[in-house]
Amino acid sequence: MDFGLTDEQRDIRDTARAFVTREVVPLEEEMLRRERTGEPALRRDELRELQSRARRFGFWGMSTPEAYGGMALPAVTQSLLWTELGRTPVPFRFGGEADNILYEASDAQRAEYLLPTIEGERLGCFALTEPDAGSDVAGIRLRAWRDGGDWVLRGEKTFITFGDEADYAIVIAVSGSAAREATAFLVDRKMGWTSRPIETMGSWHTPAALTFDDVRVPASNVLGEVGGGWELAMRWIVRGRYVIPSQAVGTAERCLHMAIAHANTRVTFGRPIGERQAIQWMIADSEVELEAARWLALRCAWTVDQGQPARHPAAVAKLYGAGMVNRVVDRTLQIFGGMGYTRDLPIEGWYRAVRVLRVLEGTDEMQRMIISRDLLRGYEKIGGHLA
Repeated sequence: MDFGLTDEQRDIRDTARAFVTREVVPLEEEMLRRERTGEPALRRDELRELQSRARRFGFWGMSTPEAYGGMALPAVTQSLLWTELGRTPVPFRFGGEADNILYEASDAQRAEYLLPTIEGERLGCFALTEPDAGSDVAGIRLRAWRDGGDWVLRGEKTFITFGDEADYAIVIAVSGSAAREATAFLVDRKMGWTSRPIETMGSWHTPAALTFDDVRVPASNVLGEVGGGWELAMRWIVRGRYVIPSQAVGTAERCLHMAIAHANTRVTFGRPIGERQAIQWMIADSEVELEAARWLALRCAWTVDQGQPARHPAAVAKLYGAGMVNRVVDRTLQIFGGMGYTRDLPIEGWYRAVRVLRVLEGTDEMQRMIISRDLLRGYEKIGGHLA
């Protein structure tokens, strides 16, 4: 059993690390200043410029098929890159990407939505969560019904990432007599939906509430098949459940490096605090949990690469990774003491930002329900593919 990286994986990871270190990390001080004054951490034009620089490094479309100019990287390699991006609080992401379910687009939809999204000319959002349907996505109520050659959408979505910036949304709506009879629609903002930002405790990413007040959508804007929205929604969600723990590993790594450096230089009562057992145990516990989360995330990505169902390992990785990064950031703040609580360092911002990972794209409780149900009903064996 080989736990090492291939030369290619190591080269790609190291190049991404060099880019993040050289181009993104230096922006952190300005990002923190902007946060204090209520400005966006990274404007859209700044993001596109950074993405263009990354493209010159060779990073464009990590998951995008080569036919569309992407890298078509295996999930394990993508996991390694998401870890590198997690090392900085600057909300940067590599360009050349589109939602994985957008590849179900028709030829006309590819020209209007997919290709411009890959090139960064258009920005979309995925709209599933509703005020009364968060973890219980089967409880969505936004309705879609036929009216002549169009569909009409009525209802609300909430906590939608990029919802206040996007010029189109991939909307999952109930199109039959039951919630699972859902359909995905490509809905341009100009068709009439509106959005408003939702202020949260984490200021680096602001989600939005979307309102659809009898918005008319041409039948040609159905994504995939009528009634196929549920399957597309689950495919979108499962991918996020290995991306999130991969990013969490990067954030925890950066925080642990900061904690160790501070513990070796901060002196109290004549000794570095790193010589004190209380600090040593926080560092040791953080390292153990970080390594466990790393391998859970990579195992989930490996499962995807093998073409095997990834729902169960994704739930395990997401549950543990989200909890791990919250604990590591908390310990790092504790080690820094009062300085960690200030906005001169990114630690307190991470403290607020990572809290949402235990809620985003499936709460801790939902992951536990999935994991236990799979085991109790015999869908999964203890030990997974090694059982």
